[in-house]
Amino acid sequence: MSVRLVCEHVFVRWKNLEISSEAARLPGYSEPAAIRTFDAPEAVDVRFYEIRAKSILNRVPKASRMPFEWTINPYRGCTHACKFCMRGDTPILLADGRTKPLAELRVGDRIYGTVRRGRYRYYAVTTVDAHWATRKHVYRVGLEDGTSLFASGDHRFLSDRGWKHVAGTEHGRWRRAHLTFNNKLIGTGAFAPPPAESGAYRRGYLCGLLRGDGHIAYREGDGVPRVREVRSVRPALADLEALARSKRYLADAGVASRELVSHAAGARRREMNAISSCMRDGAARIGELIGWPRRPSDDWCKGFLAGIFDAEGSFGGGPGGGVVRIANTDRLIIEWTTFCLRRFGFAHVIETTPNPNGLQYVRLLGGLQAQLRLFHSCDPAITRKRTIEGTALKSNAKLNVVSIDRLGTEDLYDITTGTGDFVANGVVSHNCFARPTHTYLEFNAGRDFEREIVVKVNTPELARAELTRPSWKRHHVALGTNTDPYQWVEKRYRLLPGVWEAMRDSRTPCSVLTKSPLLLRDIDLFKQIPNFAANLSVPTLDEKAWRASEPHTPHPRKRIEAIAELNRAGIPAGVLIAPLMPGINDDPRQVEKILELCGEAGAVSIGGICLHLRGEVRGIFMDWLRSYRPDLVPRYERLYARGAYAPTAERNRLARLVGVGARVFPDEGNRQRRAEDGSSAPVPQPPEQTSLF
Repeated sequence: MSVRLVCEHVFVRWKNLEISSEAARLPGYSEPAAIRTFDAPEAVDVRFYEIRAKSILNRVPKASRMPFEWTINPYRGCTHACKFCMRGDTPILLADGRTKPLAELRVGDRIYGTVRRGRYRYYAVTTVDAHWATRKHVYRVGLEDGTSLFASGDHRFLSDRGWKHVAGTEHGRWRRAHLTFNNKLIGTGAFAPPPAESGAYRRGYLCGLLRGDGHIAYREGDGVPRVREVRSVRPALADLEALARSKRYLADAGVASRELVSHAAGARRREMNAISSCMRDGAARIGELIGWPRRPSDDWCKGFLAGIFDAEGSFGGGPGGGVVRIANTDRLIIEWTTFCLRRFGFAHVIETTPNPNGLQYVRLLGGLQAQLRLFHSCDPAITRKRTIEGTALKSNAKLNVVSIDRLGTEDLYDITTGTGDFVANGVVSHNCFARPTHTYLEFNAGRDFEREIVVKVNTPELARAELTRPSWKRHHVALGTNTDPYQWVEKRYRLLPGVWEAMRDSRTPCSVLTKSPLLLRDIDLFKQIPNFAANLSVPTLDEKAWRASEPHTPHPRKRIEAIAELNRAGIPAGVLIAPLMPGINDDPRQVEKILELCGEAGAVSIGGICLHLRGEVRGIFMDWLRSYRPDLVPRYERLYARGAYAPTAERNRLARLVGVGARVFPDEGNRQRRAEDGSSAPVPQPPEQTSLF
């Protein structure tokens, strides 16, 4: 139940605002947050949490290399956030080589993502940083090998032509890159379901493990004909996982066993642990459990393959992928191994050795696709032997897109990982960035990040209190360095006018960087601030490049019109062409057109910064480039082969497009106005590089 407000709120001037009877207590805030909603197309299903912050001035870390020390950010959360999500039963590849449904993942789980080194991607272990749910329309993407993927239209998969959304936008000339029937996804294809831990599977596992690695002592039976009976069993392994599983399976079958150290660790060998059963009844029971079946079932064969792999198998990893081999000197065990592999369609070869003991290897064929199918369908216990970290994403799987069907609405799930992606049902899947910060306030990192917006309603009064302290040294304060302060909700909350008034009265030098012409609303206040400067980001005038990289921002020409109005009012406003991207927005004719229009608009400066790719930004940008301009990928790999920055010659070339450093246009009177204390208003000094996307 909610009550209609009919009076103006001191900070919120919405005639159609509603305040809920609910209240929420956010971590770090002593008072509960008021929850507000309002009726407007841009705010459907959005709640605003009004909190009173303890402070509003944020010190910028020195490592950031920004030309200012302090910032102010009135909002947390974003209604324009990216949205990727998949169905909850989608199997995700875990770091231990097994799989888990997406809905069951939890923050902190270790899974596989990918990293790019040079021209190739490699599997890498990463962690789940956030996990959330949402409800959206579902698409079924069918692949040539029978793999089915269920995801929202906004989800992205890695294809042979870069990252592709499941579905394009509904209209527009420059629709976002999306899957077509000409695309092939990257990965190994659908994961095999895990085996059922039935009695037959357990017997098969014990047979493979104990016959492959167990020290079995026999005695001759008393019957006619004479039969060999098991006298004792003692498997010895360096990996405790297989021993623990076999001990559990034996206990379930009524066989008691004890643990012991078989061989102590030495300079060149690991400690070998063992379980032993020397009881006559227990040994006899083990003999029954590991007997060769006359009609082996699928479950028994899967268990046997898991057991013999734990006992005698190896998986040698490497950049080109590992090789699965199972070794033994017993010809009968080799025959049973090949029989079970053939039963499930695994291609293999037998490799003989010159060893006098008759050692042979069964080598699995089919690459990583077959190896993962073996591991998932049979589930060996030893995870050390199942790691694929460092293996290149190479596969002959038939993953061409053959169908894309829109289904109904379902609950979907998504995660954020350290690598920015994860492996979902055998294909590489993108995830969302930046959302984990919302979890600090105990919000969901998915829908809540987009629909539960935290608003620091006391931003104006805090700014005034902190900027008028005697200890305040009038350092430069920059707005727009983290989130755009003129996002659409500022039309309603009107927090910034109070901030600018505090800047004016405290005579604090300040600046703002934005992509929105909404800042024109506060133009009268800008005139009253002695040292104020504005920058608008205009990376390109090219329609295609703008829609591809900044689809939710105001049109670049609207930003230039705002620059003109600011400068006509005597407010120094400049332009930042950043980042300048070779082959994308560095055409001299395009840059000259920006220079021409900015000159006509009266811009006091225009800066150009060559693209730099630090940390995670490198992977994000290169993936975007493969989707938008795959022809430029080799060029960028050469330019950024040695680090985050392009070669000096390339940086100098781009700098010359706008002049060395930043171009400052001649003073035409009111553009370089005098401050009240006689000092010149500053030429805007933008940060190094604005957000890429």
